[in-house]
Amino acid sequence: MSPPAPALEAPSPFFRPRRSTSSAAAGVFCFSIQAEAEPSVMSRVLELFAKRNLVPSRWVSEVVGPSGPSGGPELSIDLQVRGLSGETAHYVARCLRQLHYVDSVLISEKRVS
Repeated sequence: MSPPAPALEAPSPFFRPRRSTSSAAAGVFCFSIQAEAEPSVMSRVLELFAKRNLVPSRWVSEVVGPSGPSGGPELSIDLQVRGLSGETAHYVARCLRQLHYVDSVLISEKRVS
């Protein structure tokens, strides 16, 4: 009779894989999003980052007066994300532009030393 197999430990729920620290991911990408003030917009925006295991390092959102294309209030979201490559950041911006109620998305990169 063979000895029992050793028990395998389950990975910790707090385990997070390390992100690359290469120069391609050294910058901070800034996204400026203008959308109609609808309840689902912020969760849809955040979902695009959560799917990539990223949390915005800064998020500021504000409902501003009736200036949207529909004549209703507009939602302005400004957020910053670290750990994205340039290619991924531009892909996320294209995905943001395709979200329902989103009117415009601007993206820029700021270098941090």
